[in-house]
Amino acid sequence: MAVQQLVKFHVADEVFGIEIKQIYKILKPQEIFKVPNTPPFIEGLINLRGKVLTVFNLRKRFNLPDKENDENTKILIINHNDLLLGFTVDSVSEIVRVPDEDIVDTPPELKSFDRRFLAGVARVGEKLILLLDLEKVLTPDEELQVKDIIEEHGDQVIESQEAQ
Repeated sequence: MAVQQLVKFHVADEVFGIEIKQIYKILKPQEIFKVPNTPPFIEGLINLRGKVLTVFNLRKRFNLPDKENDENTKILIINHNDLLLGFTVDSVSEIVRVPDEDIVDTPPELKSFDRRFLAGVARVGEKLILLLDLEKVLTPDEELQVKDIIEEHGDQVIESQEAQ
């Protein structure tokens, strides 16, 4: 019986999961280099050991109410199509093991969340974990935009952090 290990995290009142092998690192919030003229859900860029990556606010991406960062806020660094991306989430709670047969398509009655961002749901006891579909969180055009932002502003991010 195959089992998936999911990193369980929270955004607003929703519980999400991402397969652990897609997570590169989990960070505390840090200074983010703001980039003008980007979509509101892009917080900016960070330098992770000489590698510049874009940070997204999942609350804004999912049109959920905004919230200030607190001691539970984390940045999930995701490896997606050979691109490291950061997702700001409210908290990361645990790693859960879910048998493949407990992972199902997104039920049509799920109305509380925009289903286009989901790959399915995992049933853990009586609870559902929404499985984020990284292919759909960013459209191909947005992915190109992210690469352009990094190319255009990456050197500035590295220089600004070295100056500190």
